[in-house]
Amino acid sequence: MKRLLDCNASDFIKMTGQDLKQSIKASEGRTMLAETMATVPPLYPDVTNAELTASFGADLLLFNVFDVFIPEVRGYTPSNPEQVIHEIKHLTGRPVGLNLEPVDLNAEQIESLDTVDRGRIASDEAFAQAKSLGFDFICLTGNPKTGVTNAEITNAIQRARAVFGSDALIIAGKMHGAGVAGETGSGIISESALDAFIDAGADVILMPSPGTVPGITTEDAQKYVSYVHSKGALAMLTIGTSQEGADESTIRQIALAAKMAGADIHHIGDAGFYGIAVPENIMTYSTTIRGRRHTYVRMARSINR
Repeated sequence: MKRLLDCNASDFIKMTGQDLKQSIKASEGRTMLAETMATVPPLYPDVTNAELTASFGADLLLFNVFDVFIPEVRGYTPSNPEQVIHEIKHLTGRPVGLNLEPVDLNAEQIESLDTVDRGRIASDEAFAQAKSLGFDFICLTGNPKTGVTNAEITNAIQRARAVFGSDALIIAGKMHGAGVAGETGSGIISESALDAFIDAGADVILMPSPGTVPGITTEDAQKYVSYVHSKGALAMLTIGTSQEGADESTIRQIALAAKMAGADIHHIGDAGFYGIAVPENIMTYSTTIRGRRHTYVRMARSINR
């Protein structure tokens, strides 16, 4: 198994989700994931936001606000809507994942919540459709004001594993409170929640990077990441608080803190501009955690390799 740092597009095509997990683990904290909104106009009309994030050094691409029953990536017209993910993977040469949201209708609200479209909710029907569309991995998390809870994430992990099977790669956790009382700041994470996610079948546990939500320090993150690793899972530390639009100095600080905490995957969110991180911040983050060598090679590597 190659470490992800060394993988070409032709390697990714052959990988199962569990192969991808092992490849990430072998890269020792040097995997970069960038999230984009699929349904907003791209930053520049000539390319999709997915292509733009790939060109600035992202190894893994994650679509947010994607309706599996109305598959669409703005900025690209596929030969058939059902083929859009396969064609985006061909254009970028990257594994592509999907956010689905385990909305808890009984969540105690801390603010007014948004209504989430059926095609974005983590239902069995949405899982089956996501599988047929060809996504390489699934991320179970919540956007702001959606009412996603840790309890409902646990339930969704079990159902996702049943639909996607043992070879799938499942990421799960919260980047922020998602509008739920009692699950904000440092209260987002607990060892009991981590145990529940892992026991339910999650491969990668998602949690906020130090400096992104109140009360999550490098020491806190390191403690939880070490706990996750001791249980055989990987950790993805996230910027899901619009700080993907901060200055490059802030990005470097967050990146180094996440690296010191033990992150296997480094996530950068989609709200630097509307729908995408500031592209330079993807490159800055990547260079911070793995230097110019691996960043430039990922940026330059042809999809035909």
